[in-house]
This record gives sequence, structure tokens and C-alpha cells, in this order.
Amino acid sequence: MTTESSEQSKVPKSGSSGLETFYYDNQIVRMFLIASVIFGIVGMLVGLLAALQLVFPSLNFQLAYTTFGRIRPLHTNAVIFAFVGNGLFAGVYYSLQRLTKARMYSDLLSQINFWGWQLIILAAAISLPLGFTSGKEYAELEWPIDIAIALVWVVFGLNMFMTILKRRERHLYVAIWFYIATFVTVAVLHIVNSFELPVALFKSYSWYAGVQDALVQWWYGHNAVAFFLTTPYLGLMYYFVPKAANRPVYSYRLSIIHFWALIFIYIWAGPHHLLYNALPDWAQSLGTVFSIMLIAPSWGGMLNGLFTLRGAWDRVREDATLKFMVVAVTCYGLATFEGPMLSLKFVNAMSHFTDWTIAHVHVGGLGWNGFLTFGMMYFLFPRMFNTKLYSSKLANWHFWLGTLGIIFYALPMYWAGFTQSLMWKQFTEAGMLAYPNFLETVTQLKPMYAMRAFGGTLFLAGVFVMVYNLIKTAQSGSFNKNEAAEAAPLAPGYVAPKSDHWHRRLLEWRPVNMLVWSLILILIGGLVELVPTFLVKENIPTISSVKPYTPLELQGRDIYIREGCSNCHSQMIRPFRSETERYGEYSKAGEFVYDHPFLWGSKRTGPDLGREGGSKLRKPDSWHFNHMLDPESMSPNSIMPAYPWLFLNDLNTSLTVAKISAMKKLGVPYGDGYEDQAMDDLVKQQETIARSLQTDGIEISKDREIIALISYLQRLGRDIEGNQ
Repeated sequence: MTTESSEQSKVPKSGSSGLETFYYDNQIVRMFLIASVIFGIVGMLVGLLAALQLVFPSLNFQLAYTTFGRIRPLHTNAVIFAFVGNGLFAGVYYSLQRLTKARMYSDLLSQINFWGWQLIILAAAISLPLGFTSGKEYAELEWPIDIAIALVWVVFGLNMFMTILKRRERHLYVAIWFYIATFVTVAVLHIVNSFELPVALFKSYSWYAGVQDALVQWWYGHNAVAFFLTTPYLGLMYYFVPKAANRPVYSYRLSIIHFWALIFIYIWAGPHHLLYNALPDWAQSLGTVFSIMLIAPSWGGMLNGLFTLRGAWDRVREDATLKFMVVAVTCYGLATFEGPMLSLKFVNAMSHFTDWTIAHVHVGGLGWNGFLTFGMMYFLFPRMFNTKLYSSKLANWHFWLGTLGIIFYALPMYWAGFTQSLMWKQFTEAGMLAYPNFLETVTQLKPMYAMRAFGGTLFLAGVFVMVYNLIKTAQSGSFNKNEAAEAAPLAPGYVAPKSDHWHRRLLEWRPVNMLVWSLILILIGGLVELVPTFLVKENIPTISSVKPYTPLELQGRDIYIREGCSNCHSQMIRPFRSETERYGEYSKAGEFVYDHPFLWGSKRTGPDLGREGGSKLRKPDSWHFNHMLDPESMSPNSIMPAYPWLFLNDLNTSLTVAKISAMKKLGVPYGDGYEDQAMDDLVKQQETIARSLQTDGIEISKDREIIALISYLQRLGRDIEGNQ
């Protein structure tokens, strides 16, 4: 068993040399590392289950809480915010204390940060399988949890910034620049994207609608990747790679260019997720231009990291910690080259809605975030436990299992993406779609999905090897809870000589300046892209025939969101012949003015549903009934799960009036006093659908949830038929 060193005084003591003795808090670092490992395993297991469900649909278990649509956001939230998030906090708390030569400002704030974050993760793990979701990718958590995230993030930022202010090291090292930018930008992104109108404790509607909601969401979504998964990990790279290699950072000037160019350019790139969508062309073009520009600072950072290892390559061959870090930085370079390439319109025309995007995301997630986290853990555990790593051989085994896992994951997904795109766009010599049945493309992908699951299994196996290695390492040492250090306090009234570099004088020695200028730079791009979309009506031309959803359709839409249907189905027909031939008229901005939230989707595992209720694709109510009860009965070889609970659950109409009232507050033009009529209209539409089903020999109560869902599916695309 491990033993902990005795509790030391946390009050600095001055010796005759003028140095102060103080103690680094390793306890909070250990807590975040353990949480990162535990939640990493949970998140990856859920991801593996989701991958296997696309090969073996029976693994959905016909349970509401384990369907792909509900556990897919559980997987993404667990990996991003629980695994990477806890790893981020661990790395920041460890490095910041040593870079500032100061203990964290408040042990209490550190503990609030830790336990608050774990409670948020627990709330996500419970609420998402229960179907409590906002329906916005990477931001699915409902409004009470959003508020908790903001509060805990402020606690983290306050603790971090107060530590910087009481530092004993005048110079702010480059890693701290990235930490500051991360704090301020994530706060802005989260607050702006999370504006919601609550209807109940776990039900709300996005404050934005349609095109505006899409732009805000992907301004957030892209920059959540940028400022939660990238900038803080770049800070960790700038600290841990030089430390592990025992080499100085390659270029100080390159660090300056990398930091300021990256945070300024990154914030503009969000619209590249919405190319060929119903977004204004100027916004799409801005997203593309700035995405291409991102290559320069991104690769500047990658090269700065790799060149730091100059003269240490012999050690890389032997040291698993450095191996993980080298592959992590390389994957960062690959992902940040591929991302701008995917933002080119001719490439995006092929890649969007396909598994190509899944491959791209996981090269960054598994390679960059995963491997840098693993390298950091191998670096930290021996140092905090005053011992050597238990087994270098096991660490190398982990490295190769993880590397092969990434390869076996990514390559099949690239192949699947190319296959999807080619099959969707293929025409015969007679000018007809070669594969008019969308399901033909799905069945071709099963072997690739199986290979992806195999890659995920290898990656997860490596994690278990690491866990064993780290436990044995901890057991062989003695944990140093409060690590003693000495440093001289900052001299008061210090004036920097004019000969010093301007960046050092004006920013690196002035953390408040660093924070303010970081905030200004990230706000510029956000304001330029978002403000015109909200203030200039010409950006979203309305369509007179588009009407608000009926009360039953609104309830059905909420069920659609609850079940995570938008994780597999898009509602955005792009202006390509292959799509208009398959689905009908391409989507217009004015169609979505009453959609809170938007549901354009980002992946097509199933066909687009944007025109599902229109005359070209409209199916009888009985088809949707049978399809939701047993998908293979209507679509042989379908990988869609069944939803038997929709046929057993009565529709909860207790919030119907509140939902209509909320929509009116959001600008949806229901008539004055319509709340009093809403329930009558809902019942009439229920009876109409129940009678339609009865004519096809299906007897079911009009009060069941499936009735509401059918009403929503049959509404999609009908409003604009007269305007085509």
C-alpha cells in the first residue's frame, strides 16, 4: 500500500538566504488523474458499445437507456469533459504551481473545482441516458447543469488567476498563456451557446432558432475543440515535452507567433462545419478562409514541439513517455492539417455527413488528447510517488496497443467515409441514382464498423495495461502530498528595462494584460460572424408558407430530440444533384425559423429526413409505426434500433401549455391566447393519426408517444412544397 508524507505547513517560511519555503499541492493533481483514468475507461467502454451497436443492432438491448441515440452523447461527453477535462485540470494544477513557484491560491477552491466537476459528470451520466438533452452537439446537458458548469469553471479560473498574481516567478511561461486563453474563451463560448429558456427542471429550448442556432452552435462546437481540447493541451505540451526530454523549447519567438495567431484565427473557423448548408454564403466563406489560415500557427506549434526534442531522439526510442508525446504532437499536426483541408468546399462536398469526419475527430481525440494524457500520467506518477515507473516494458506495450488501436480505428473510418460519399453521389449511365436505397450504403459499411470496434478494443486494452502499471508504480513508492520547494518572492516595484523584449515587458509580466488581450482577440471573430446573422434580416429570408409546429408535432419533435435521432439523421439537403434526386428540393434558411434548437445533424448513419413528410418521400403513418416498432420489418438489414417504449408510454402533456408559452416568448407566432386552445388541437391531431393507423389494421391508443413522433415525421418538408 502507498504511504503519504506527513502534512507540512502550507505557510511560506523565509530563510536566511531570502528564499521562501512553500509546498506544492500534489493531492489535487492525484485526484484529477485518478478521475481521468476512471472516467476515461467508462467513456471508452460506452464508445465501444456504440461502435458495436452499428454492427450488431441487438446490442441496443431494446432498452430506452442503452440505445445508440442516447449513449452516443454520453460517450462524447464522458471522453471530452470527464477523461480529457480531468486530465486537463491535473496537468494545469501540476504545471502552474511549478511555473509560478507558488502553491495554488486556495486549497478550498481546488477541492470545489474537483468535486464540482465530478458532480457535473455524474449528472451528465444520469441525465443523458434518461433522455434529458438540449439536442445540441457537445452541449447536450440541460440548463441546471449548464449553470453548474459555468460556476465551477469560474472557480477554476479564479483559483488559477489568483495563483498567477501571487507568483514568485515574474515571467509567465508560454504554457500559462494558453491556460489563460483557455479559461476566458471557454467561459465566453459556454455562456453564449447555453442561452436557453427553461420550461421545466430538465427541459428547455434554445434561445436561438434555425440558422442562428446552427451558427452559434458550431461557433461553440468548433471552438470547444479549439479551446478545450487544443489550447490547454498545447499548454501542457509546452510544459511536459521539454520536461520529459530535459530540453528547452525550440523557439521562444515561434511560441509567441503560435499563441497569438492561433487564438485569433481559430475563433473564426466554426462555419466550416456548415458548408453547403442553409448558412449565408459570406459566413461559409469566412469559415473556409480562416480555416486554411489555421494551418500556419497549428503547424508552427507542432514543429516547436517536435524540434524541442532535437538531440533527444535516442531517448525517444527507449522512453515510452516521450513516445506517447511524439505521437501526440504528430497527431495534432495531422488533425490540424486535415481540418483545414476538410473546410475546402470541394473536399467538404465529399466528406460532410460521412464517417470521414469520424476518422478525423478520433485522430485528434485518441492521438492528440489521449496520448498526451497518457504521456503526462507516465511522467507524473513516478515523480509524485518518489519512485521509478514499475515497468517500462508494459508502458511500451501500452504505446503499441494504443498506436495500433488508432490505426485500426481511423483507416476503416476513412475507407467508410470514401465509400459513403462515392455511393451517395454515383449515377448510372441513364442518369439515375446508382444506389437509390440509402440502406445499400449502410450495409457496405458493416465490415468497416467491425474493424473500427476492433481498433477501439486495442486502444482500451492499452489503457488497462497502463492502469495496472500505474497502480504498481504507486504501490512501490510513497506519495508526496505536499512537495517542498524554495523560491525568492518577487521584488516589489520592479521596472522592466526597455532593452527587454516588448512581449515580455507588456504581456508576459502582466497577466491582466494577457487576459484582456486574449479576450479582445477571441471576441473579434465571434462578433463579426454572429452579429450580422442576428441583425441583418436578409441573411435569413423567410418563407410565408412555413408555419409553427402544432402542439402534437412540437411534442413529437421533443421525443425525437430525447431519443437522439439527430445523431444518425440529418435534416439538411444540400444543393447537389445527388441529394435533390434522392430527397427533394434543397433546404432553405427560412424553413428553420421556428426550430429551437436546429436539427441539421452532422452525420448520416441513416437517410436525411428533411423532406420525410413531403409528397416525394411521404410514407403512410403505418409505415412509421412499424418501422419504429421493428425497423427490419420495413427496411431489411437495417441497423436502426427498435423503440418499443414509444408504444407503451403515454404522452406527457402536462407541459404542453408551458411549451407553447415558451415558444411564444422565443418569437414563434402562435396567436394570442393559443395556450387555451393547444390541448384541443393536440387531441384532434392524435385522433386523426390513430384513425389513419386503424384503417391499416393497427389498434393503438391515441395517447401513446409514437403518435406524437409520427406527427412530427410527417410534418417534415411539407411547408415548402408550394414554394418549390
